[in-house]
Amino acid sequence: MWAFLRGLFSRRAAAGAGERGERLAAAWLRREKGFAIIVRNWRNPADRREEIDLVGRDGEVLVFVEVKTRAAGALVPGYHAIDERKRRVLRRAIQAYLVRLREPPRTYRFDVVEVATVADDTVAPEILHFENVPLFPGRRR
Repeated sequence: MWAFLRGLFSRRAAAGAGERGERLAAAWLRREKGFAIIVRNWRNPADRREEIDLVGRDGEVLVFVEVKTRAAGALVPGYHAIDERKRRVLRRAIQAYLVRLREPPRTYRFDVVEVATVADDTVAPEILHFENVPLFPGRRR
């Protein structure tokens, strides 16, 4: 019973940290990179398990962003935590998003934003932005 409750609370804490990381990433992309954020946490209506953390515009480029929030010094950095299973889900979600657009974008890309947090809330998190991460094998847009 205690293990169940401990797991439940740790999942809620992780969800809260993820939400905070997405807010920080969206604000940072707007402020530092000049992005226009179009939508946060877009889910495919046909399969609610497929989610895109952020969709934004960087000039004329439509950008799909996966945000990974980690504790500073985590053993696996956020960028490397995107395994092949997650890549397949992201590809499906992005394709579903693109199909629903009235006009397809001339170009789009996939970025990863890693938010490294520390326990002390007075210290700003470190934010790393990886642009144009390969997601679609053999295809460059």
